[in-house]
Amino acid sequence: MTWNDFHRRQHAIRAVLDHAAADPAAPLRPELVPAAAEVFADRAELLRALQHKWNRGLLGRIDVAAEDADADPRGDRVEAVGAAWRRAVEANPVLRQVLDAHAADPAIAGLVRRERGVVAVSAGLAEADEPAAELDRIGSAFLRLLDTAPPTETRRRRNPLHQLRRLMPSF
Repeated sequence: MTWNDFHRRQHAIRAVLDHAAADPAAPLRPELVPAAAEVFADRAELLRALQHKWNRGLLGRIDVAAEDADADPRGDRVEAVGAAWRRAVEANPVLRQVLDAHAADPAIAGLVRRERGVVAVSAGLAEADEPAAELDRIGSAFLRLLDTAPPTETRRRRNPLHQLRRLMPSF
């Protein structure tokens, strides 16, 4: 993929999300968004691109949150990963709603199950070597709790080395 292709895909994704903002639960129809129709072969390819965009943002937040929780003797991975999930949703509400509406679509159903497993393991609620169905069950339950429970008010303390690592990726 060239840089031009990459930028065209990003533009198309933004156009799809802008279009979907009116009704995020509506069936995704890339043919209604000219930029998407030009870039994505079909709805399945578009859904996978949307899921990939979500995962990039979510996993970055989870990595930082888990690292912060591990560095703090009073850190709580469940709370940290939950807060990371909520921040990802706040940053991309339409994207999350579109993906929720299409979670059962065969194009992304497996990716959604893996995502829930990663969330469960990252939160320390499961071990990575557990069966995929168990990881999915635990991750699903955790995410349902996050959707229904009010966010907790905690002040995040950051390790100074963490701040340095963000500035200097090679550190």
